[in-house]
Amino acid sequence: MTPLLAHDRYCDEIAHQVGLLRSVVTSGADLSGTVPTCPEWSLEDLVRHMGGALRWVELMVRTRAEEEVPEERVPGAAGPGARGDAAALDAWLAESGEQLVAALREAGPDTKVWGWAGILNAGFWARRVTHEITVHRADATLAAGLPYEVAPEVAADALDEWLQIVEYVQRTVPHDAAGELRGPGRSIHLHATDTGPEVNAEWLVELTEDGVAWRRGHEKATVALRGPLTSVLLAFYRRLPLDAPELEVLGERQLLEFWLERATFG
Repeated sequence: MTPLLAHDRYCDEIAHQVGLLRSVVTSGADLSGTVPTCPEWSLEDLVRHMGGALRWVELMVRTRAEEEVPEERVPGAAGPGARGDAAALDAWLAESGEQLVAALREAGPDTKVWGWAGILNAGFWARRVTHEITVHRADATLAAGLPYEVAPEVAADALDEWLQIVEYVQRTVPHDAAGELRGPGRSIHLHATDTGPEVNAEWLVELTEDGVAWRRGHEKATVALRGPLTSVLLAFYRRLPLDAPELEVLGERQLLEFWLERATFG
């Protein structure tokens, strides 16, 4: 998985996204309220999940883990003891982010660390955490009724990474739902309508007999999803419905729905 951004840029973005997520925590939003895009979680559950993930990755990067570390062995991963305390949750989240960013910067991108997608270095985790928190921040802001924005280069790289993950799942988990995407003569075009040529925010995703193949560029497809880049990102991550007013689906909508149901992490 070739990253679009430099390692330090990912580290900067993690720190930025943590700050934005903290602003949701301290906004006065109901921490016990359900997150519509992750209905099994409350807003506090989501924040604790994200903070715990930051600490899990920090431990693996700092210790140069050669295998997956069980989450129950991560100090402080559960978060503050009392629920509903926004100040304590905010402080814990801030510390979680600071610790991870420091560990990633110290390690650099090429330091060997266990990873679940076949990429065994700290650079994998810098990129993966950037997009994990970027999307979960969308969950949080949607739950809190707050506006959501993300830098174009980050949103574009998040789509690249998602497609690369689907490719990886197809190669390594052949019986996963993603395997059902195989087939001849079908394709999906993603077209961001609000970016210039410097971002090149268009993709063609081909569903072939050999699996998913994709590339950046403007090409005709079986179905096209058009809209602002952030909205295309959120729709492709199943955070925004295809019927959202800012989105347009052209062609065989059923194929896009088929993709969204099956293109998962496995």
